[in-house]
Amino acid sequence: MEIKDLRIFQSVAYHSSISKAANELNFVQSHITARIKLLESDLQTQLFHRHSRGTTLNSEGKRLLTYSEKILRMIDEMVKAIQDSDNPSGTLDIGTVETVIKLPLILSSYHKNYPNVDLSLITGVTTELIDKIMKRKLDGAFVTGFDKHPDIEQVEVFKEKLVLISDSEEIPFDTLKNKPLLVFNTGCSYRFRLENWLRAEGVFHAKVMEFGTLETILGSVISGLGISLVPQSTVTHLEMEGTIQCHTIPEKYSNISTVFIRRADSYLTNTMGKFIETIESFTDVVYPPLSKPVFNVNIK
Repeated sequence: MEIKDLRIFQSVAYHSSISKAANELNFVQSHITARIKLLESDLQTQLFHRHSRGTTLNSEGKRLLTYSEKILRMIDEMVKAIQDSDNPSGTLDIGTVETVIKLPLILSSYHKNYPNVDLSLITGVTTELIDKIMKRKLDGAFVTGFDKHPDIEQVEVFKEKLVLISDSEEIPFDTLKNKPLLVFNTGCSYRFRLENWLRAEGVFHAKVMEFGTLETILGSVISGLGISLVPQSTVTHLEMEGTIQCHTIPEKYSNISTVFIRRADSYLTNTMGKFIETIESFTDVVYPPLSKPVFNVNIK
């Protein structure tokens, strides 16, 4: 049994697909199939149920996955520990939600101090990023509205308030709250809070329009397409320009923290340690508060 066979097995298990594993590992499908069959021969048992939609782990496969994750994690940490030095290098795969206003400062400072580290950044909603952290597909991620998890360590980046935003037109609140919701995909903590707040207001069947970027959401709000809930730090300039209106909502829904998370059982390399130090150096940076809203939303 070879270590690379365990990596191939793990990829097929995660993707439930030979073809997707082949794409991820840059192998032809026939090679993946051959290595899985060899692994099953060595262990004298089948590991997958094969079907028209792909592959699914059977009970023996699930048992092997538990062991393979431990083995591969220890090997990866062994390599990191041996290669680790006072001069961070290698790669750092980071995920982030779209609205971390301090992120450019953090990344710029880190790259300036540690130019030998190759930073890879992907964006997503909170639940997607947490899932990637748990599956070790990311080294760390910036997320919002995160609840404590026994397998995840977190570093608070900053706290702020979310505000309801609409275009510059003055309209009654009952009309405003029934406008379409312009939001990120399911799994976004801002969307979750907006929908919960509206339900508390008696709005149960709001029209939802999903977008992939904050820029598109803001542009659509400005054009009058609908409303959204976003961090105040991202829209203060638009309110000052008079292109949008910002409306306060109850603290239960508006107070939110942005945190940096990583798996608690992952080896803390010097590369990651310096990244966390960089984050902590920006935790005291204060952004200007939101100017006085056009009107407050009063909750009964």
